[in-house]
Amino acid sequence: MSLLEIGQKISRNYTVERFLGQGAFAEVYRVKHRYLGRQAMKVFKRIGTVEEIEAMLGEAILLSKIGHPNIVRVFEADTVTTSAGQCGFFTMEYVAGGNLHRFLTSHYSGFVPVEVAVRILSQICEGLAVAHSEDPPIIHRDVTPQNVLIGDDTKGLRARVSDFGLAKRTDPLTLLASTKGTLAFKAPESLRDLRSDSCAGDVWAIGTIAYLVLTGKLPYEGADGPASFFGAPFLTKPQRPQEINPEIDDGLAEIVLHALEPDPAKRTPHAGAMADEFSQWRLLRGRTKQSERVHTFSRAPDPQVVPLDEARGRQLVGQALELGRQGSTLTEAIALLEQAFRAWPALRAEHERRLWLWRKGIVS
Repeated sequence: MSLLEIGQKISRNYTVERFLGQGAFAEVYRVKHRYLGRQAMKVFKRIGTVEEIEAMLGEAILLSKIGHPNIVRVFEADTVTTSAGQCGFFTMEYVAGGNLHRFLTSHYSGFVPVEVAVRILSQICEGLAVAHSEDPPIIHRDVTPQNVLIGDDTKGLRARVSDFGLAKRTDPLTLLASTKGTLAFKAPESLRDLRSDSCAGDVWAIGTIAYLVLTGKLPYEGADGPASFFGAPFLTKPQRPQEINPEIDDGLAEIVLHALEPDPAKRTPHAGAMADEFSQWRLLRGRTKQSERVHTFSRAPDPQVVPLDEARGRQLVGQALELGRQGSTLTEAIALLEQAFRAWPALRAEHERRLWLWRKGIVS
């Protein structure tokens, strides 16, 4: 049974519109403020004393202190009478687009465009960089695709890090905190020592998200299983992301793999440093593209350039489809399909998903 009912009035200002979801500790609803419009309301399941409720609202207190466009905003904190009794709640901005996991599965059947991926990842880093720069640093401890909200604003796509329910200030001497969070996104040191969560641990989670967004798979197979506690999945380095998605260049791959370094001393130290790496990558990529445009316009026509030919493109697609029926000939099928795209670029929209599957070794 839900804590709140649809249509319920709360403190004269809010009307419950719909149930959005729940976790282990709280339920989330979409509510409408009588003056300010739609917001999200997080209601804690646990019933307790005034002091205990205030402790549960520590997340709202943290969020109110971390003001940044890429951190979800908090508006109000209070208590509400629910079906289970008096519970604490706080309201925050409502992001209609949902979380990153939903965004990826709803918008893309193949690889996410590199520019879109880097924009999202940079914003995650920029939001967490504010928390990591606190004294002592605040670490999130549960950075996952489900805890990153994606929406639009006047400048386009905007990511907001949410759900700081497990966030904690680090020990001012060790800069470490106790381990919490989702297993598949936890750094190896956090799984071996329950007191070793750190800014570098949050960076590991961002690196895992980056690898997943760019390649469609987790970097370490078995990282969400019991063997993770013994470090087994991390003994072998992950496949280089550009081997899975050829749109990834070496520079971007190095940023991702640097964040996934099993040794925290060698890993990107905090979200601000990773944000700087993405910024430098975008700057260099922009210069490269500008140079390529200038070079293209200034040079003479290349006699080796394949002329556009729809018939030839479709012929190559047919040959590729035949080869793509067997795993032993997938490499040749991929090469032929890429040739087909060059011969007639319009074919990409029709067959890009198939190419993505073949590159992952899936026969179709």
